Amino acid sequence: MYVIPIILVVLVIFLIRCICIVPQANAWVVEFLGRYKATWEAGLHFKIPFFDRVVKKVSLKEQVADFEPQPVITKDNVTMMVDSVVFFEVFDAKMFSYGVERPIAAIENLSATTLRNIIGSMTLDETLTSRDTINGQITQILDAATDKWGIKVNRVEVKNIQPPRSIQEAMEKQMKAEREKREQILTAEGKKQSAITLAEGEKEAAILRADAVKEQRIREAEGEAQALLAVQRAQAEAIKIINEANPGDAYLKLKQFEAAVGMADGQSTKIVVPSDIANLAGTVTALSETVRK
Repeated sequence: MYVIPIILVVLVIFLIRCICIVPQANAWVVEFLGRYKATWEAGLHFKIPFFDRVVKKVSLKEQVADFEPQPVITKDNVTMMVDSVVFFEVFDAKMFSYGVERPIAAIENLSATTLRNIIGSMTLDETLTSRDTINGQITQILDAATDKWGIKVNRVEVKNIQPPRSIQEAMEKQMKAEREKREQILTAEGKKQSAITLAEGEKEAAILRADAVKEQRIREAEGEAQALLAVQRAQAEAIKIINEANPGDAYLKLKQFEAAVGMADGQSTKIVVPSDIANLAGTVTALSETVRK
């Protein structure tokens, strides 16, 4: 009585278990009686009971493999620890499942071997300054080697390069010496620039002072010249007026007498007396009497 319902329930459960839903960005590898049958992409699939078997579920997302540091010897015999990070993705689930046993371990070993070969051809300084070159070479070699495994290596990054402690101390001393050298150079350059600026300032100040003195002397000379020119013009004008007035002999003799008196008032030790000084005195006396009348 209850056998049929039980059978139906078991059958439904069995059929439900035969339904497979593959998530997005995943691929399932299915075998039929131990042989590869198909690769199921994302979506709804049905498997044959007892015959079909999902042997591997593969993620198609980009994955990151962070490997442990590896000892590497450079061209100049320096041993240092280098660790790398590999970014890869699976493009063929079948090749990934059947191409190599333990694919991640295979990538790690291949990465370490390639890293040793590349860095072994470089010196320490080249290794420390050529990370992009190392990353590019490792990526190219790994990508070509992992194609047959259904793996595409997108990029490889050298995460850390750690030289021996003695080398690090020597590098630190060298960097300290370089910094001190740059500091001394900058200080000397600053002092030099300051001295140059100060000298240029003093030079410009001296030029300005000389220009000021020159301008002052020019103005004083121009003032003296203008004053002398005014005096000469006044004298010329006075002479012109006298000439236009047609002065007589008495006036001229009077002027001579005034000039003689002026010379007598000076500090000269010798006085030249005109030969007609007596006549000149008489003329002055006559003019004085004329003025009184």
